[in-house]
Amino acid sequence: MRTLLFLGLAAGLAAPAIASDRTGYQAIATGDYQKAEEELLVERRIFPRRPELMINLAAVYARTGRKAEAAALYRTALNSAAVDMALPDGNVSSSHIVAQRGLDSLGGTEIAGR
Repeated sequence: MRTLLFLGLAAGLAAPAIASDRTGYQAIATGDYQKAEEELLVERRIFPRRPELMINLAAVYARTGRKAEAAALYRTALNSAAVDMALPDGNVSSSHIVAQRGLDSLGGTEIAGR
C-alpha cells in the first residue's frame, strides 16, 4: 500500500499522510483539527491497523497539545507492519520512518516502557 505524504512540517511535527480525504489530510492542512479527529476516529474504527491513520491522528493530538496520546499512536504505528508511503517528490518512505519523525518531534515526551 502506498500513501502520499505532505512534507510541509508545521510547528516541527510530522506531516500528515494524504491518500484521500479519508485520512483527515484536508482538515489537518486547513487547521480544522476537530474535523480531522472526527474523520480519523471513524476511519480507525473501520481500519484500525492502517498506520497512515495512526500517524495523522497522532499529528492532530500533537497539534492540540495531547503529546502523550500522540506518542502512544506513533509508537503503535512503529509496532505495526510498515507500509511504503510515496512522498510528493517521488521518493518513498516507510511508515516507520514517518512515525519515528513524529515521535522525535514531540521532544521531551516520554512514555514508560516495559
